[in-house]
Amino acid sequence: MRIEEIIKPTSPMAIEKRTLLNVMYTQNVVSEKFNEILKPFDLSPEQFNVLRILRGQKGNPVNMCTIQERMIAKTSNTTRLVDKLLLKDLVIREICPENRRKMEITITEKGMELLQSLDALVESHEKSFAKNLTDKELELLNELLEKFRN
Repeated sequence: MRIEEIIKPTSPMAIEKRTLLNVMYTQNVVSEKFNEILKPFDLSPEQFNVLRILRGQKGNPVNMCTIQERMIAKTSNTTRLVDKLLLKDLVIREICPENRRKMEITITEKGMELLQSLDALVESHEKSFAKNLTDKELELLNELLEKFRN
């Protein structure tokens, strides 16, 4: 469905506005569906992102700055996210032995198990949005979105 059919503008839109609204609307649709996947697991997309960052460390601890740098939503309050994950026993927070001002975060076995149970659901979610595009079209879309963003 075209964006005009969804938002029903009263006057023609400039192509720049139409493009931006299309990107924003699409992001909302993707986010809503992703939130539906995470809701039964009592996890926010930002908490999920932190867990995926930690899993990528392959058991090595990471500091809060590194997590913040790798977050998709750069405005996320990383300390608050980690605090919530701590309460759920999904991460461990320890003082860095070399620098007592730094905190190191590690994913727990429970956190790894949660991600493993989500992996198939997340992969299915990602494929459901890509199913109408060829690999070549997906590559082009990625290139265009990166060009648009930068």
